[in-house]
Amino acid sequence: MPEARVNRKLAAILAADVVGYSRLMGADEEGTLSALKQHRQTVFDPAVAAHNGRIVKLIGDGTIVEFASVVDAVNCALSVQRADGALPDDALRRPKIVLRIGINLGDVIIEGDDIYGDGVNIAARLEPLADPGGICVSSIVNESIGNRIDVQFQDVGEITVKNIDRPIRIWKWCPGARPDVSKGKSDKADKPLPNVATASIAILPFTNMSGDAEQEYFSDGISEDIITDLSKIAGMTVIARNSSFAYKGRSVDIRIVGRELGVQSVLEGSIRRAGKRVRITAQLIEATNGAHLWADRYDRDLTDIFEVQDDVTRRIVEALKITLSPAEKARLADTETSSVAAYDCVLRGRKVMLGKEKNRETFEQAIKYFKRALEHDPNYSVAYACLGFGYIFDYQNRWTENPDNSLPIAKEYGRLAIEKDPKESLARCVAAMCASFEKDLDRAKAEIDVALTLNPNSALAHSMRGTNRTYSGQPLEAIPDIEQAMRLDPAMGAQFIHFLGMAYLLAGKYETAAALLRQRILMEPNTDFSRALLTSALGHLGEIEDARRAWGELKAINPDYSFAAHIGRQPFKRTEDVERIADGLRRAGVLSYQHDAGFAKSSANSLMA
Repeated sequence: MPEARVNRKLAAILAADVVGYSRLMGADEEGTLSALKQHRQTVFDPAVAAHNGRIVKLIGDGTIVEFASVVDAVNCALSVQRADGALPDDALRRPKIVLRIGINLGDVIIEGDDIYGDGVNIAARLEPLADPGGICVSSIVNESIGNRIDVQFQDVGEITVKNIDRPIRIWKWCPGARPDVSKGKSDKADKPLPNVATASIAILPFTNMSGDAEQEYFSDGISEDIITDLSKIAGMTVIARNSSFAYKGRSVDIRIVGRELGVQSVLEGSIRRAGKRVRITAQLIEATNGAHLWADRYDRDLTDIFEVQDDVTRRIVEALKITLSPAEKARLADTETSSVAAYDCVLRGRKVMLGKEKNRETFEQAIKYFKRALEHDPNYSVAYACLGFGYIFDYQNRWTENPDNSLPIAKEYGRLAIEKDPKESLARCVAAMCASFEKDLDRAKAEIDVALTLNPNSALAHSMRGTNRTYSGQPLEAIPDIEQAMRLDPAMGAQFIHFLGMAYLLAGKYETAAALLRQRILMEPNTDFSRALLTSALGHLGEIEDARRAWGELKAINPDYSFAAHIGRQPFKRTEDVERIADGLRRAGVLSYQHDAGFAKSSANSLMA
């Protein structure tokens, strides 16, 4: 029998415990339990929610919390430890609850609602080392947060902890300790805890009730377009198609979906299409308790499909009590096409292009559908944009006889898409991708910025801005964008983690880079470039044996791999960034100095192209 697949991921783990809990219970058991409950309700739980955390377990007076972002984990800890003034006055007459908090970033094993592994164990070992009211973090956490929080942690050296076979360097912070670089934010403890800033939602793929599997494209397309419409609203966090469609065909508990995707509400529904009639049911559900926030059924002519989509979007916005800006109202009111026939062709083409099978046959089939859509509506911007993406896929995957010709074709379709509708975010993404492939990072940045103005929830655009900043020599500025892309589209985590690892590597944060790139390799075992970057990070860290092992795995996967050729295809703007990667490979002993002349020539060509 094949072994059961172990589900792993990279996570920031926060472990918290009450200082002197046994003593407090011995002195005043009832008062201590009341004070602990009050602290959790008014301080701890709201801070976790505000920073997108998930409470994994409560163990007496201790708590384990999981975060997708290490910055969120540290900011949550700071909110809790600075919140003495946030408790009501009557709570001050009860025993005072003071916490120690430990935070680690590492690999965890997922089993149901629980998590295990060294990532969790180290966080639990760090917690007792924190000062009362303070925070103790591992070196990888301190390196990862950089200057993205308003305090600095103090290096207190290496320690050996039980059941961990290597020493761990730790860093500490406690209230009032120096150095604290809050710069005028010393009144932060007196401010109330933050509320969750935005509503968050996932739209599950609507169930096809037509009795005809070939109608699946239509139900999927309606779901995708509702996602797109809601994504235009800055006051919402909308999970991307890739991640919400991971639940397609599965019987799921909405509460589990909410927890896995980190959203407050979930939309689900069904579509039955018969001839020129369509019936749509939709229900908006509160993910925490399964309560219905809104539900409705629409029996309409197919020609009314755009009106139905608009009404569903409007009702969701109303149910979640979101106030739209004038610009958002205008974007939602825009009609992409009035032709149902053109719309139907785009839905069919999109279904083929985004399906599991991607090859020359599916490429040609999708292109035919998009071109047919333009026969029905020559001004349909989305159809032009989809054509652009189709030809970009051919350029990347080399399906046709001359795939290099596909890039200028994609660029022209992107231009036409923008010409037909300058406010179409997808068109801007096509233009940005073409500019990136042409190594015109400034043009790509301009298009990405417009795309995000038009669609603040575009995981693709956030990811592209992050990689653009990385290649442009701004790796630290890239990290929040890539993390936001991961938040919006966790199903694409393997791809995003690669670029996150590269950003940390170019920023000189080698320990964090190595952890991320190792996670990427776990998720995508056949990757070669991630192994090259991991080898470089380990070379900089002096972990030569592990570096050479990673390089050996790379050469086993791709015996013809050439770092110089690969790096020459990447749009790096600065020679020093390429040199940093190469220097790590030299330190690892896998890139010899006699290859430098050829490498330098390839790098120079890459930067001048």
